[in-house]
Amino acid sequence: MVGAFLGLGLFLLAIVVFFYVVYWRIFEKAGRPGWEALIPIYKYFIMMKIIGKPWWWILLMCIPGVNIVFIIMAVNMLSKSFGKDEGYTVGLIFLGIVFYPLLAFGDAQYIGPYGDPAAFEAAQQPDFDFDAPQQKL
Repeated sequence: MVGAFLGLGLFLLAIVVFFYVVYWRIFEKAGRPGWEALIPIYKYFIMMKIIGKPWWWILLMCIPGVNIVFIIMAVNMLSKSFGKDEGYTVGLIFLGIVFYPLLAFGDAQYIGPYGDPAAFEAAQQPDFDFDAPQQKL
């Protein structure tokens, strides 16, 4: 009996460590230091920055009933911030053990904080260097 519990505990520990690595990679893709994914509550504040929403959304995610709506919206904004569509959001919600690693280690690129339209639009614009000498036409 003890061996079964020990085996189960090691299996669950391996899953937790794996998801820390996954979130570390997602944070790095979004231009944040990976270590921010290791701090339990701080991780969610940073995730709100990545998706472009204010920190107080975390409080809304703690209200029973309301939290379901805001968590789904946040996951959708996460997938949109990485250039994915609503189908990918459904995958993140119902089959996260597959889709989060795909987001972290796949070809998805962070394209901007989808929840902040102005910042998302600015991230879509090509960089323009105002200090570079301009060619006259």
